[in-house]
Amino acid sequence: MEAAKVDVRPGGVRLTEGGNIAADLIISEAGVAVKYNVYLRKDDILLQFQSTDRSRVELAARLLRLAGVSVEVKKGEGKRDVWYIVATTDKLAAGREELRKALAKIVETARNNGWVDANKAEGWLEELEKGLTLKEGWPKYHVGLSGGGGLMVKFASTDLDSIKQVAQRLKDMGLEEGIHFTVNMSEGGKAGYVYILKEGLAYAAWLSKYGSGEQQRLVTEFVEYILQRAWEAGKEVYEKASEIIEEGMSRGSLTLKGFEKKVEVDGREHVVKVIDGGAEFDVGRSGKKLLRIKITAEVDGIRRKYVITYGRYGAGNKSEGFAMVRADTPGGREADAERLTAVIEALTGVEPRMRRMKDGGIKIVCYREHLEGFMRFAELAEVIAKWLKETSR
Repeated sequence: MEAAKVDVRPGGVRLTEGGNIAADLIISEAGVAVKYNVYLRKDDILLQFQSTDRSRVELAARLLRLAGVSVEVKKGEGKRDVWYIVATTDKLAAGREELRKALAKIVETARNNGWVDANKAEGWLEELEKGLTLKEGWPKYHVGLSGGGGLMVKFASTDLDSIKQVAQRLKDMGLEEGIHFTVNMSEGGKAGYVYILKEGLAYAAWLSKYGSGEQQRLVTEFVEYILQRAWEAGKEVYEKASEIIEEGMSRGSLTLKGFEKKVEVDGREHVVKVIDGGAEFDVGRSGKKLLRIKITAEVDGIRRKYVITYGRYGAGNKSEGFAMVRADTPGGREADAERLTAVIEALTGVEPRMRRMKDGGIKIVCYREHLEGFMRFAELAEVIAKWLKETSR
């Protein structure tokens, strides 16, 4: 993948009839280009892109992230379906050098034409020139590539209190130890560490888009910070981090209805076609809040409605989901178990476990990684996120 190239359309800086300062900014990568609107407003620089074509806006967001700016796609209000992205001065100042130079050219043109106050322009130019420094209060994570080419995001310290504080901050953001990050509390003068797993960074990116309140603010800062550290580490590291973050933010972009995929279970290929699906809350006999994921699907032409019930269990409050297979389906329990396994693997990318009961029944078991796979689908993502938040400790 080539690095994103940022350019300003010649003559694009203009004074509109309403007295506003506007410009065009083009970001291109591997021959694909998107034109953004830039406005110099009273208190900030605003960059935006909007369209009724969501896929076009998703592309614009992807290119902007490659240029070092973390954004999320939002839906406009009103009857008409309009999707958009926006970024203002602080986020733009965190972008790559070529982006900041292009924006500086717009500011300089407006200043030289007398369209913007000189002092205000100088403030913007100074911010764009120096870029965004490391966020105050964030520990210094090491961001690099492992020997196998995977992304490594790690905080190390001989101070155990620092390790505990970093781990707690990640929990405050909504990440779970053992699922999204691991902790090693080494003693005897040796450095301990907090290691962010790939799924942890992807989930953080998802929370930066779908979270709310203080949690969303914290996790958004974290994602921007990791992108910045990755950029400082070099092109390959930055592209790997961007790829993971982009994948996380894309969750919720798929739809269950009409989803189709071929998967292999125990050496046999199955064709999974999803008819419909959704998720809802329920309450168990013990008063525990449960999550029920309902999927209507055809597997090899056999249609059935599947229900996977999630709860929180054990001292670690782990998320586990269960589904019982049926004997009154073509092929009996064994065939039904294989078809359900195919459905779950097709939707989440992870094969579930199978437990055989003493009475001959078969239970399919899903875990947190399956739940996060389900979160890729718009019909499930919001309900799952709400359940995770309301059942967390």
